[in-house]
Amino acid sequence: MSSFPTATPTPGPDDSFGGRAFAPREDGTVAGVGVDVVGISRLAAMIERTPALLARLFTPKERELSAASRAARVAAKEAVGKALGAPGDFSWQDVTVERTEARRPYLRLRGATLRAAEAQRVAHLHLSLSHDGDIATAIVVAERGEPADHEEAR
Repeated sequence: MSSFPTATPTPGPDDSFGGRAFAPREDGTVAGVGVDVVGISRLAAMIERTPALLARLFTPKERELSAASRAARVAAKEAVGKALGAPGDFSWQDVTVERTEARRPYLRLRGATLRAAEAQRVAHLHLSLSHDGDIATAIVVAERGEPADHEEAR
């Protein structure tokens, strides 16, 4: 278990709901959050018009995926950039999504994107991917490994 302090929620006018509150952290643990959505058919049409995008946006393994999975990967890469504060030298090739044996997705970083994460002391990148209909979505939470001192959390 983590020894990070948690924020104490202020009781609201109707505290009858009960349960456990999961209030936002105030200790700098979360370095950033990124979310992105990608139109699956729009991305597929862009790749069809400009085949060079396939090599620009995706690693070799990612190029073999379905259109929906590729769109989710683009959303994940964008969400990583947002969670890390849009590092200026971000490269599409620096981020890839892999899966555990249980098929749970996770991120692998290298290059400038890895350096940006390390500079912010990011120890974990939590990833959620989804696609429904023609939309692929990704959410990334960048979590620091140690509590940031008060000045850095601002």
